[in-house]
Amino acid sequence: MNSFEYCCPTEIVFGKDAELKAGEKISACGAKTVLVVYGGGSVKRNGLLDRLCKNLGDSGLKCIILGGVKPNPVVSFVREGIKTALREKVDFIMAVGGGSVIDTAKALAHGLANYELDIWDDIWQKKVEIHKTTPIASVLTLAAAGSETSDSAVLTNEETGQKRGLSTVLNRPKMAFMNPELTYSAPKFQVACGISDILMHTLERYFSKSRDNYMTDFIAEGLMKNVIQFSRDALEKENDYLARSEIMYCGSLSHCDLTGLGRQKDFSVHKLGHELSGKFDVAHGASLTTMWASWARYSYQTDIDRFARLAGALWQVEKNDASSAALEGIARMENYFKTIGMPTCFSELGIGVQNEKDINYLADMCTDKGKKMVGNFKPIDRQDAINMYKMANH
Repeated sequence: MNSFEYCCPTEIVFGKDAELKAGEKISACGAKTVLVVYGGGSVKRNGLLDRLCKNLGDSGLKCIILGGVKPNPVVSFVREGIKTALREKVDFIMAVGGGSVIDTAKALAHGLANYELDIWDDIWQKKVEIHKTTPIASVLTLAAAGSETSDSAVLTNEETGQKRGLSTVLNRPKMAFMNPELTYSAPKFQVACGISDILMHTLERYFSKSRDNYMTDFIAEGLMKNVIQFSRDALEKENDYLARSEIMYCGSLSHCDLTGLGRQKDFSVHKLGHELSGKFDVAHGASLTTMWASWARYSYQTDIDRFARLAGALWQVEKNDASSAALEGIARMENYFKTIGMPTCFSELGIGVQNEKDINYLADMCTDKGKKMVGNFKPIDRQDAINMYKMANH
């Protein structure tokens, strides 16, 4: 096991009516004006936004409402939101939604605290290292990205087509209010995307060059088995509290770094998928399942035993030949994604078969025209990226 330092300071309030403790806890932080950020409007239609604003108001907090976050959050929205927050003297931000809303809240928090810097050119492009941010909380309505406990966030620059992540300890939210009942109204496809994202956050840490990391392996394998076990009930039974609570808890654990302690992250599939989202505006989870099997088949010989171990742990594959076991495990995972309604190639993603020019464009965006390598389990250059995109291009 490699050396590591770990701190996940997010306070978790989990269970039925967890969100009703938001006003009390945010007020205790000394906040006065809260920017409440949300997405497409479902939280308005189902009454959650009104309940939260009343809860905050009853605790003496002023609410400023900012809606309209897109599924792939964009930098122009953040820039306008920073202006609003400065004008209203916001000192706390609360995200109501899933990963896209929480990532937007993180960007708003950084931009508000460092208003002299541009959120994309300076902060997101890492030209300037920031040392302060605005505290944020989240009320989770979709178990997926794990952004409620993670140190990462992703934004899309719609002018350049770039979708880029930023990792910093300042991204860790101060608190997260997690009521599994709030996920009941999410569309089935969004739930499936969320389940896929949870699995992928764990897989991207599981495949690493670091060896002899047994406790972390057991945690990662147990989490993935738990997600697979409860995913079908979560998808088939809209109001299954047990299934939704297990999935929600796994989502937070999958991306708070616990499943990767003591080893390097890879996140090659995320990078490959980000370019699909950046160009075609497809759902994040769907972009990941589209690319995973192609990445895995292209990369499995890097560590055949690792893939064979996963096949045994998740799918009880027992074969004397490790290579056969590894390939069988990849096929089982790919088939699982299909059974929950997720795409595993470009045509299933809905973007159709791409021409050579578009494949080259995706590879260029992924590797900065060949200037950068992606990942570390099997470092990917521009030609590798082209090959993987081609494997998914059917």
